Amino acid sequence: MRPSELRQFELLATMDSLRQKVAEWIEQPTDWEPVHRSQLLLRRVIDRVETLRVRMEAPLIVATFGGTGTGKSTLVNALLGEEISRTGRQRPTTTRPLLIIHPRTDPQQLGLPLEDLQIVQRDLDLLRDLVLIDCPDPDTSAGDESTGNLGQLRNLLPHCDVLLYVSTQQKYRSARVSEELQRTAAGCRILFIQTHADLDTDIRDDWRKTLATDYKVPEVFFVDSLKAIQEQQAGLHPTGELGQLLDLLTNKFGVSERVRVRRANVLELLHASFIHCRELLDSKLPALHQINTALAQQQSEMNCKMATQLQQELLGNRRLWERRLLSGVIDRWGFSPFSCVLRAYHGLGSLVASSMLFRTRSAAQLAILGTVQGARWLEGRREEQAAESSLRKLGQAGLDDTVLRESEIILRGHLSTAELRLDLLGRQSLSDLRHQAVEVETDFLGDASRRIDAVIQEQSHRNARWRHRLLPETILILYLGFVLYRVGKNFFYDSFLSDAPLLSTDFYLAASLFLALICAGLIARFTVLIRSGLATRIRTLTEQLVDSRSGQGLFPPLQEAVLHSQRQATELHSLSLETERLRNELADFTLLGGRKVRAT
Repeated sequence: MRPSELRQFELLATMDSLRQKVAEWIEQPTDWEPVHRSQLLLRRVIDRVETLRVRMEAPLIVATFGGTGTGKSTLVNALLGEEISRTGRQRPTTTRPLLIIHPRTDPQQLGLPLEDLQIVQRDLDLLRDLVLIDCPDPDTSAGDESTGNLGQLRNLLPHCDVLLYVSTQQKYRSARVSEELQRTAAGCRILFIQTHADLDTDIRDDWRKTLATDYKVPEVFFVDSLKAIQEQQAGLHPTGELGQLLDLLTNKFGVSERVRVRRANVLELLHASFIHCRELLDSKLPALHQINTALAQQQSEMNCKMATQLQQELLGNRRLWERRLLSGVIDRWGFSPFSCVLRAYHGLGSLVASSMLFRTRSAAQLAILGTVQGARWLEGRREEQAAESSLRKLGQAGLDDTVLRESEIILRGHLSTAELRLDLLGRQSLSDLRHQAVEVETDFLGDASRRIDAVIQEQSHRNARWRHRLLPETILILYLGFVLYRVGKNFFYDSFLSDAPLLSTDFYLAASLFLALICAGLIARFTVLIRSGLATRIRTLTEQLVDSRSGQGLFPPLQEAVLHSQRQATELHSLSLETERLRNELADFTLLGGRKVRAT
C-alpha cells in the first residue's frame, strides 16, 4: 500500500473520530440555551455530513448558480456539446431544475429530491464522474419563497458538491445573488465563471477584489458558451477558457478527486458551523462568567463571615487550647528538669489540693475539700464541652434574610442575561435559603473542627523541639548544679577540713526563692512562646479555610449548571480547533475556490 493511501485512510479515520465526538457533544444534556441552539444546528449539519458520507463514492453533484440572464443554461449546453437546457438572456427560462446524468448513474444514490427535478440522461465522458444540475435563478420572484425558484434552489444547494458560479459584466455585483451565495456556499467548492465573452468586457480582476473578502478565488474563467457549442457541433474540441474548464471538469473530478472534494466540503461545513456556534456561545459567556463571579463572591462573603466568627471563638477559648498544647508538649519531653517544672505548673491545682489533704483534721474538712475539688473538675469539664460545642453554635446565626433574598434576585438577573434556565434557582422560600445557608456553614465549620485537633498536634510537635527547650534546660541545670556544688562543698570540704560552719537556713531560703523566680520566668517565657505561636496558627488556619473552601453555596444546582456549560463551551472550542487543523491539512485545489471561514 502506498504512503499516500495510508495517509488517506488515516485522515478518514480522524474524520470519523471527529464526527463521533461531535455526535457525543450534541447528545449532552444542557441547561444553557446557546448550547441547545448550537446542538440543534450541529445535529442538522451532522445529518448532512452523514449524507455526504453515504454517497462518498457517488458522482460529484455540480450545479450552476447565478443571476437571471447570466447564461447558466447556455454554459451547461456548452459543456455537454448540445442544446439540452432551454436558454434565454432577458428572462428566467429554467423554472424547474434540470438534472443531467450518465445512463449508468443511479439517481437514487445521489440523495437529491428527485420529485422536484427533470432528469435527462446522456452518454458523455463528462458525466462519468459527475452530474450536472441547471438550477433556477436566486434573484427572481416566480412563486412564493418556499415553492418558487428560490425555494427550489435552497432545497438543492445543500446536496451539491461544486457550484459553477456564473456571472456577467452586468450581474457580478448583484447584492441579492451574493447574499444567497453567502447563505448556501458553506460546504461547497466553487468555480467562478464570467460568461458572454463575445459581448462583455473582462471584469475578472475587479470581480476577484469584490470576492476576496469572503472567498478564496484561485481562478476565474472567461468563456464564450455559444462559440463552444458551435465548435463541438462541428466536431472540434472547444477552444479558449471554456476548453480549459471542460478539461478541468472531465479530468479533475475523477474517483480519487471526488473523495477529496467531499471531504473538504464536510470539513468546511463543520468549520463554518463551529464558527457560528462559537460566536453564539461567546456572546453569552461574559454573562455566564458574571454568574460564576456572583456565586464565588457570595460564597467568599459567607466563608469570611464564618472565618471571622471562628477566629474570635478559637481565640476566646485560647486558654483551653493552651492547656491541651502544654499537655502534649510535656508528654513528648518525658523526664527532664524543665519538664518537671512544667508538670508542676500544669498540675498546680491538683498539687495544692493534694497538699491540703495532709492538713485535714476531720471528716468535715475532708468533705469540704472533696466538694471543692469536684466543683473544680466539673467547671473544667464544662469549659471543655463549651469550647468543643462552640464551633457548632456558630452556624446557628445564618445570613441575614435581606442578604439571602438580594442574592437570589441578582442571580435571577444574571440567569436571564446568560439564557440559563431560571428554574435552576428553584422556588426557594426564605426558610429554604436559611436552611441551605446553615448547611453551608455547618460544612465549613466541620472542616474547622477537624483541623483544630491537627493544629494542636502540629504545635505540640513544633514546641517540643530541642531549640525551644535547650535554653530553659541549660539554665535550670546550671543553677541546680551551682546550688548542689555549694551545698556539697560546704558539707564535705569546708565543714570537715576547714571547720567552717554549715550553710544556714537563709541560704536555702534564698536558693529556693531564686529557683522559684527562675522557674516562673522560664514558664512565662515558654507560655508566651506557645501562646503567640498558637494565635498565629489559628489566624493562619482561618485564612486557609477561606482560601481553600470549594464546597457548595446557596444554589448548588446553579453552580453545577454553570460549570457544565463552561465545560461544553470548552469542548466545542476544542472540536473547532481540531476541525480547523484537519481542514488546513487538506491539499488545496488549484482551480477550486470556496468560502472563507474566519480563523478560530
